[in-house]
Amino acid sequence: MDWVVASLLSAFFYGLHDLATKQAVRDNAVLPVLFWANVCSAVVWGLLLAAAAVVPTVLPAGLQVDPLTPFQHLQLLLKAAIVAASWICGYFAVKHLPLSLASPVRATGPIWTLLGAILILGERPSWLEGLGILITLASFAGLSLAGAREGIHFHRDKWIGFLIAATLLGAASGLYDKYLLGRVGYSVATVQCWFSIYLALLFLPVVLGWYFRLWTRNVFQWRWSIVLVSFGLLVADFLYFSALRDDEALISIVYSLRRASILVAFGGSILLFKEQNGRQKFPAVIGIVAGIVLTLMG
Repeated sequence: MDWVVASLLSAFFYGLHDLATKQAVRDNAVLPVLFWANVCSAVVWGLLLAAAAVVPTVLPAGLQVDPLTPFQHLQLLLKAAIVAASWICGYFAVKHLPLSLASPVRATGPIWTLLGAILILGERPSWLEGLGILITLASFAGLSLAGAREGIHFHRDKWIGFLIAATLLGAASGLYDKYLLGRVGYSVATVQCWFSIYLALLFLPVVLGWYFRLWTRNVFQWRWSIVLVSFGLLVADFLYFSALRDDEALISIVYSLRRASILVAFGGSILLFKEQNGRQKFPAVIGIVAGIVLTLMG
């Protein structure tokens, strides 16, 4: 599949994942939601591993998981740790902020990924990509003004701080993905399988701390949207990793296209959750999308 098409399809399913996440964490404890969503993903890959162990030829080539050395397992554990930190920050932020605000802020991730790609991977942006960066930053400022009308001040709201931390960690994860899939040469199935399993294991002690009331926490309610969180992410990540496997794919472009999920998440948040100030936020959202398009054109 062409890496651009894979990136756009990944964006669609990631937008569905954002909507399911908002539904799952509304008036609900965040850490158990994170844990059970990742358990669902780990179970899927565990079943695929078991099937391959019993009948080695049962799975198509795209779902076959390669054997790994201990060092390679550590590399994928590091990937899971970066994502776990990003998700903890991001899920708490999504719980306490309107999705129509949180999703556009997360969409600025390509800017940080592009800067990282320039500094670390040696990628060189065109003038259009540079213009896209400026437009995105200006739109981010406009979004902060819209958020202030809802009593959310970017410079002192702690959940905005959580959201920015999640965005920066997500950008670091994107750079590491390109290294693992594009330079080291891991298969998509291998990365996603062990990344999903290690995420569930990393969240286990955290959710046990929640269960034994080691800190003040909210009540957890099981919701079927948790399964949708897992499904949306499994499909989105598989398509995203597939795009990164393409030798011609640039991480800055793939990550920008993936953040087109903002259109799905923003529209869904207004229609499904009846969030406020959609009209005031819309110009900033369009500006962020324009920045993504310019990045792609560059």
